[in-house]
Amino acid sequence: MKPTPDSHAPAVPRAFSGAAEPLATSSVIHTTTDGLLCGLVQVDCAGFALPVYRAMPLGARKPPVVLVIPEIFGLHAHMADVARRLAHGGFMALAPDVMARQGDASAYSDMATLMAELVSKVPDAQVLQDLDRVVDWAAAQGGDVGRLGVTGFCWGGRMTWLYAAHQPRVKAGVAWYGRLAGHTSALTPRHPVAAAGDLQAPVLGLYGALDTGIPLDTVAAMQAALAQGSASARASRIEVYADAPHAFYADYRPGYRPAAALAAWTEMQAWFAHHGVALDGARPKEGI
Repeated sequence: MKPTPDSHAPAVPRAFSGAAEPLATSSVIHTTTDGLLCGLVQVDCAGFALPVYRAMPLGARKPPVVLVIPEIFGLHAHMADVARRLAHGGFMALAPDVMARQGDASAYSDMATLMAELVSKVPDAQVLQDLDRVVDWAAAQGGDVGRLGVTGFCWGGRMTWLYAAHQPRVKAGVAWYGRLAGHTSALTPRHPVAAAGDLQAPVLGLYGALDTGIPLDTVAAMQAALAQGSASARASRIEVYADAPHAFYADYRPGYRPAAALAAWTEMQAWFAHHGVALDGARPKEGI
């Protein structure tokens, strides 16, 4: 039996943003909805109806909750598929479109314009507050936020570090190739390297040695900051995959590296399980 998504929202997030091109459609993974309740819902965030893709096992009672913070391309088909992968492992997975207040990432055809007109206008404080509202919504829907995890990719990887420093209910985080350092502004007042001392949950960082956008010296700086930070910071760890570029988990992009993707996914499952965000018997699946 296939689940029926909420009647007030469309079932499937938008396709890939034009700014993500070139695409590698031959490697795109399509995770089944069988056995899941999944679809777009709306979460009230201070009067704004925030679109959130929810995926969870049908009939699950108090499943652990994981937030999936999207890339700079927003909430699109790949992020929804990641949520379904987690749901098949027992999670209530929630992927919120946290840039939706500022615009629609799918409407942009090039990266520079997307960054200038949308991504650069999203305040960190807004994202953190909206994620808090999503967690409250999950609790009201029967999710077990006592077993709360957060993961994110690229732009969302950076926010994963920041959310683990912001929200004490988080048990563990997994940040996929999120920026660690750089220029600050009124909207982005600090980066993960400056937030390491405030981490309230251990974070696993997953990075690629061939990532030209995240220099390895910033990874080393983050490792040094973690070693001198809070207890959760000292319990955090960064894995660097030797043959992996940026976005090595993004199966719809040319930088996808199946071996590194599978190894990192397996590490994520173990990390969550070790830190009390149970995956309820999930097993690594080849190619995800």
